[in-house]
Amino acid sequence: MITSQQPVILTSSSIEARDEEVVDANVSVVDAMHTALLHTDEMSPVAVRSYYVDFYLTQALEGGFAQYAFVAVDRAETDTYVREGMAGMGAAAHLELFNRAVEAYDHLSEEEEEFYLDGGLDDTEETPDAVLRMEELDGEFEALLERENITALNAAWLRGQADLLVLDDEEVGAYIQQLVAQIPDLPERQAKAEAEALEDAPDFELIIRELCSIVGYELVRITMGDPNYMHDGERTLAWHFSTDHGDFLMVEEDDEAFMINPETLEIVAAVEFEEAGADLVGA
Repeated sequence: MITSQQPVILTSSSIEARDEEVVDANVSVVDAMHTALLHTDEMSPVAVRSYYVDFYLTQALEGGFAQYAFVAVDRAETDTYVREGMAGMGAAAHLELFNRAVEAYDHLSEEEEEFYLDGGLDDTEETPDAVLRMEELDGEFEALLERENITALNAAWLRGQADLLVLDDEEVGAYIQQLVAQIPDLPERQAKAEAEALEDAPDFELIIRELCSIVGYELVRITMGDPNYMHDGERTLAWHFSTDHGDFLMVEEDDEAFMINPETLEIVAAVEFEEAGADLVGA
């Protein structure tokens, strides 16, 4: 179980580099930890807050506060991390502006919010005063960047941590895996992550996974789609994939899909389906 507070991790290649590279290095580490199924409270609090301040900056630079509000999955939690990060790194002016933007945005009506997020629903419509206020705040944000360099403050905050851990680039993965080994409910997290991934998986992936399940093989990766594969004398789309028992391909034909050995052309498994990804029946 991960019980001690984790340090900020930076790579040896980034620690003396430009401020942007320092912040990016932290972002990469936090992303890798998320991918490895570590929870936010199992990471460095400073690293997490630095990560979300940079997330806010990136979104606001691309599309103003509207893009930040649209992209942030959990505004309440993300807003808190952004506020705490700005306070921690000393970005007082950005924090004050962020708070004003949040308050103004949260007071928009449903119609005003839609107008703001869409950048104006109709050029003939008069922009509501509340939306004009949001646009003014976006303008303040751009001007503020010239006076208070939030990336420089972020990088200095990361570099100045007493518990900073500097690792060579190739050591980061091993360190994260050491943390993963301490997760008590890792199988449950992996199962949940796999289920969530399958919800968003394309139909061809669901079919390939079902075919692999029928023969008891583990899917390693789907490598490519070949639109010019010849199957039974006809050109068709074939998906190439690798398993722990070698490489195979999948083709669909009417209401069936086949798992084929590309060398022998043997049909290894077949599955019937009414609709792609639904009611698969192995054969």
